[in-house]
This record gives sequence, structure tokens and C-alpha cells, in this order.
Amino acid sequence: MKVIRELAQPLRGIIPPLVTPLASHDQLDEPGLERLVEHVLAGGVHGLFLLGTCGEGTSLSYPLRRQFVERVTAQVDGRVPVLVSITDTSYAESLAMARHAAEAGADAVVLAPPYYFPLPQADLLQYVLRLNAELPLPLVLYNMPSLTKIAYEPTTVHRLMQEESIVGLKDSSGDLAYLQTIRQLTCERPDWTILVGPEHLLARAIDLGADGGVSGGANIWPQLFVQIYEAATLASDTAMTDQQEILHHLVDRADDLGQIYRLGSVTAGSVVKGLKSALSILGICNETLAEPLGPCTPSERARIEQILRSIGLTPSRTPNRSASGLPA
Repeated sequence: MKVIRELAQPLRGIIPPLVTPLASHDQLDEPGLERLVEHVLAGGVHGLFLLGTCGEGTSLSYPLRRQFVERVTAQVDGRVPVLVSITDTSYAESLAMARHAAEAGADAVVLAPPYYFPLPQADLLQYVLRLNAELPLPLVLYNMPSLTKIAYEPTTVHRLMQEESIVGLKDSSGDLAYLQTIRQLTCERPDWTILVGPEHLLARAIDLGADGGVSGGANIWPQLFVQIYEAATLASDTAMTDQQEILHHLVDRADDLGQIYRLGSVTAGSVVKGLKSALSILGICNETLAEPLGPCTPSERARIEQILRSIGLTPSRTPNRSASGLPA
């Protein structure tokens, strides 16, 4: 009989997709990683997501992925849940990473569809069911069709909800109608978690019933996204005008921060480049990216620094040094 470690409680809140600080293409920036983890935890986040898109997980060697998971789980030491992506084109490697994550002390694993061979939904469903039957940790589905070219269609999600050890969905499709459909299905699973990926949709998604967000910008300014989550949760329960005004102000600040992703065409790669450059400017961790991504140009880095300064974030005043979480 399968023995699975259960989550202490349903996942809720802001769970940053932690970037992977690198000293070289296959070496961790260990001091930077330590600073980054403490930085986001000090910002009040509710969990960490490792080896996702912002973490460049699919670009890292397997030994480096395992080392990263070990170091983060050891440093977090149970303070918040740690989720680990096991997405891969190889069933065996996904299972091996899940087992390693469990041994390291992670709390759940995350799985996007395998991203090379196109799969019909029937095959995707059977793949997830087979893998889930062997997993030692609860599973969160990851809907990222722009990168995997395959979506978890609502009928597939509905079937997978019947598996007790599958506990939620991270939706990065940007399709709020899809999110609403999934939310409607969850009446059968009150413990089910829906997390939204695109941070510009965080407040709207919570209003539609999402339970939180996997917001890349929380690597830089964690308090802001925690405050958006709290304000949006409160605003969805009340019609108070002052709460709506507070939420609009917070969302505007997040949009200002989001300019660091828009120096060219907005892609997953541009988001990672913007995040790592900003973290480097703030003195938190190294800017090195995993191949095949290349670094920001000097002009792009200068523009990112200008954006950070315009919202009150500078190397001498990182977000965690502001008592309010909102730099002047």
C-alpha cells in the first residue's frame, strides 16, 4: 500500500517561484541563495516553489537540482511548506526527483505535462495517474500551456480531483475563464488549492476564488505580494470602498515593479532575466542565468535599476528594510 506524507493544511497564500542563484552555469551561488531564502521568508510568504519556470528548473543539471532542493529545505527547516517541480520528459527522472524531494524534507511536488511529445488528454490522464501512484508526496498540477504546449483540460482536472493525494493546481495559462471553471469543480474538494501564476492577475484571480499566487515578483518584494493577497482576500469578503482603494494602490505598485519584465517582448525568459538582474542590483544574489538564457545588456540592467529606484528599491534599501513593506 502506498504511504504518502500529507500536507499539514491546504496550501494558501503567496508561494514565490524561487529563482536559482548561480555562480556559474552548473554551480550554485550559495551565499546568494541563503540571502534570497531569508529575504522572501522575512517578507511573510506562505511557502516556496522550487525548480519552476522562474527557477529555470528544466535548464539545470540533475545534480544541481538535487543540491538546490537539499539546501533550501534544510535552510527553511519547516518554517513554510516547500514545493518542488518534478516536471520532466522522463517518467523515471520525475519519480527520482520526487523521491529525492521527499527525502530532503519537501512538502509537495508539482507536475506540468511532459513537454516534448504532444499528448492527447487520455494519455496525459493515464500518465499522471501512473506517476501519482508512485509518488511519496502530495501532488500539485501545473498548467503552463504556453511552454509545455499541452494543457490540463477541465475534464482531466476533474478526474484527477478524485485522487486524494492530488491536492491542487497552479494555473499559469492567464485564462481567467479556465480558472473559474476549475474553481466551480472544486466544490467536491474543499481541500483543493488553486494558485495563479501571472502576478498581474493575482487580485482578480483571488476575487474569482483562487487561494493565492505563485508570483515571481515576490522574489524581489515579498511583502507587496503578501499584502495584495491579504487585501484581495479581504476585499472579496466586503464591499468596503477603503479596502478596494488599498488593493488598487498595491496592484499599481506591483504593475510598476512588473516593468522589469517588459524591456523587450514579454516571455518566460524575459521574466527570469528581469528578476535575476533586479536581485543582483539589490545585492541579494548573483545575476548569472542558466543556459540557454543570456544576461541582460548593460542598457537593460540600467533600465531595471532605474525602475527599482523609481519605486523605492535600492541596494541600500531593499524591501525588507521598510517597516511598512511599501518604500516611499
